Amino acid sequence: MHDQAIAFTTPPAAPRWMRWLLFSPLARIVIFVLLFLALSFATGALMHVLGWRGKDASATIHGLAQLLMRALPALLAYLLLVRLVERRPLTELAPRRLLPDGAIGTAAGLLLFSAVVGVLYLLGSYHVTGTNPDAPWVPALLMFGLGAGIGEEIICRGVLFRIVEEGLGSWWALLVSALFFGAAHVGNPGATLWSSAAIAIEAGLLFGMIYHLTRSLPICMGLHAAWNFAQGTIYGIPVSGTPADGWLVSTRSGPDWLSGGVFGAEASVIALGLCSLCTLSLLVVALRRGSIVPCRPWQVLRRRFGRH
Repeated sequence: MHDQAIAFTTPPAAPRWMRWLLFSPLARIVIFVLLFLALSFATGALMHVLGWRGKDASATIHGLAQLLMRALPALLAYLLLVRLVERRPLTELAPRRLLPDGAIGTAAGLLLFSAVVGVLYLLGSYHVTGTNPDAPWVPALLMFGLGAGIGEEIICRGVLFRIVEEGLGSWWALLVSALFFGAAHVGNPGATLWSSAAIAIEAGLLFGMIYHLTRSLPICMGLHAAWNFAQGTIYGIPVSGTPADGWLVSTRSGPDWLSGGVFGAEASVIALGLCSLCTLSLLVVALRRGSIVPCRPWQVLRRRFGRH
């Protein structure tokens, strides 16, 4: 099972300098980051030239610009990394898996966040005060749904989790990718150390386990996008601190540890608890399958940099 989990292995005939500077886990992460930064600058400049980020741009055009800036650099950088450096098939993002796996992830995300809201409602924390059928759902879908789902999952699961797992095993991959995912939300409106820790545990670990078991980025992307869309556009709850304009106009009451406060339901112990139960269930499946990649760095170093 361990060999099947590893998407890339260093070519046996590769010279030592290539093993260090091109094929090592750290080198591939650095290469992705450099490609991502260059493509992000180019995409941002293009959006500026087109005027899609200007004040005169419509909400839909602005949302499309955000989608392209969040998703396109990560996607292109990942394609270049896989095809030019790793030189392998893109199995985790294969076209034939996009629709079916994306649909599975979308359904799971809608169901999971609806369960969070359902528990908050039963506990008297979530209240619907009205409806807003004219809520701008297209920009929200483009920006917080597809943009965040595609871009963040490529970075956190496709790059960080996958490559760290290849080098240090599954446990370190879960820890590193989850901590990075939580830290990436520290600067959001209303964020606290608690909200970032909650996101790291409830989402970072959950998405990592989902990728570990399925080896599918579309499932992770669909779940991520649907979670954000349900949270903001359907239930009217702030998305990671960003105020939402949803079809349901809602308020939340009670202590912040229950309601999530201004950051949104992601900072609630309800979301933390339900997602953690899902993560533990997936972990049990992984342990029974024997799919956890052990941490054996000395073997990795010998395989990558030793004599053949």
